[in-house]
Amino acid sequence: MGNWWRVFGRERAAEPMAARPSVPEPEHSDAPVPHDTVSGDELAERFVRFILNQPVDAGDAPDKQREQAILQRLKDQCENGRFDVRSLPRMPTVLPQLMRAMKNDKLSGAQLADLIKRDPVLVGEVMRVTGSVTYRTAHPIGSLQHAVVLLGQIGLRHVVTSYVMKPILMASAGANGQIVGQRLWDHAERCAHAAVYLSKGQCDAFEAYLVALVGYSGLGAVARLLDRELQNTELPASSTAFIDSCVQLAAQLTVQAGQHWELPPPVQDALVEHLEHGHAALMLPMSRVLYVSQRLAMNQLLAEQGMLDLDSGYSEDPVATFPPQLLARCQQDLRRSFAAT
Repeated sequence: MGNWWRVFGRERAAEPMAARPSVPEPEHSDAPVPHDTVSGDELAERFVRFILNQPVDAGDAPDKQREQAILQRLKDQCENGRFDVRSLPRMPTVLPQLMRAMKNDKLSGAQLADLIKRDPVLVGEVMRVTGSVTYRTAHPIGSLQHAVVLLGQIGLRHVVTSYVMKPILMASAGANGQIVGQRLWDHAERCAHAAVYLSKGQCDAFEAYLVALVGYSGLGAVARLLDRELQNTELPASSTAFIDSCVQLAAQLTVQAGQHWELPPPVQDALVEHLEHGHAALMLPMSRVLYVSQRLAMNQLLAEQGMLDLDSGYSEDPVATFPPQLLARCQQDLRRSFAAT
């Protein structure tokens, strides 16, 4: 059990392309070189507009006076700690213990099963997944412990995070935000996949996965507040400055959400650095992994939606210090894993 129960140990071994970013990649790589490029800022703006159901561009004449009035009301609700974090969905109380347990290679399957038993809904989810065609065995699964061992570290990680984070992202966007919540989850899945891919030699893979899942959680809260401000009327085409302000507010709320959810300190540190520095001068390896993973996931999701050329990439970026060949292979892996969905 000890050899099996290592955080992402087998997943890393199974990823031949997850090289350390500091190691030069061979020039003869067969990874395709992206054709057209967009700036990182342009890519991010297109993504946020997609999340908020906005037109791709600002249009001819955004109502800047109305924008400023809306922004001021949002700031009045969000800045200086005025946002009520209790309005955010609460993570199940068992999750922090599970996160710590999933990093302990000495924990037995029986001990982990005892933790999962504290949440009946999670028990049902684990049993449902292990009863699916993917995990079906010749003999029926007779116990939760058997199901946990059958899932393995990687499978259990997916079950737990999907069970916990998808409902949270869906709920954070509010009662009328099902589309927003689903889009946030679609991006979070792709971002987390890329973060694990790029984490080797950089930071803890599980924490990279977690920070990628929650990295844009504040955007759902901003979307909910916007709905409330507009009283179910559509927001007209907005200026780039308005979108940028929404992103900044979302980053503040993401940090508060991370504290509210008692995420691991390295995850909270990365979220704070993103808030304070944006895409400039990121020092923490996990912050750089998060930034690049977010961009790759944006590229993948927008391409799936027909809003971006499938072969486009984003242009030179001072933070994206990973070798271009590694990024290209990560992008290929995202396509294989998600394009069909």
